[in-house]
Amino acid sequence: MSSVFEFVAVSRENAGTGNAKAIRRKGNVPAVIYGGSSEPELIELSHNEVMKRLANEAVYSHVLQLNVGGKVQNAILKDMQRHPAKDTVIHMDFMRISMGEKIKVHVPLHFINEEVSKGVKAGGVVTHSMVELEVLCLPGNLPEYIEVDLTDVEIGDSVHLSDIVVPDGVEVIALSHGEDHNLPVAQIMKTRGPGGDEDEEASDGEDESVAD
Repeated sequence: MSSVFEFVAVSRENAGTGNAKAIRRKGNVPAVIYGGSSEPELIELSHNEVMKRLANEAVYSHVLQLNVGGKVQNAILKDMQRHPAKDTVIHMDFMRISMGEKIKVHVPLHFINEEVSKGVKAGGVVTHSMVELEVLCLPGNLPEYIEVDLTDVEIGDSVHLSDIVVPDGVEVIALSHGEDHNLPVAQIMKTRGPGGDEDEEASDGEDESVAD
């Protein structure tokens, strides 16, 4: 892993909606860290610092260092709630991890070579069916993102989960459930517009009516 993300937090004793609202009023984010051999712990973090960390996409698929009162724990960001109308985070869930145990994480997909793909050059347009992928791996093998190369994809073709090249030690969870779960990730579809088949058919019809 190329970088380390540290979240500094402090413990909080009280749960409940009223306590969470009070934490948000003073500019912090209520959160919980759970998992491992320790009991769940209620914490709070600075909202400004959280937003700075979240600006980097890698935070969502990275082993984090959660510093709670000077005690550092390895964790991943398991869930997060945002305000429906404001650009604010209202709650976060962190899960403790052991570097020797495999974890399930959603990793972002990066689609590359779209503009130079065979299908796009032929006039097609790319549509994405997924933007992230759930994988199983050891924390040390966790990729920040997974690339999907569209260079050789033709019009009408799709890239499926089994076509994606993942790093060593990383397993695509959906594929472990059978062939029925080998879903499409991206497709290149034929565009319809001026000069397309529909226009040619319409033009042919107009010519025939004039001839009649």
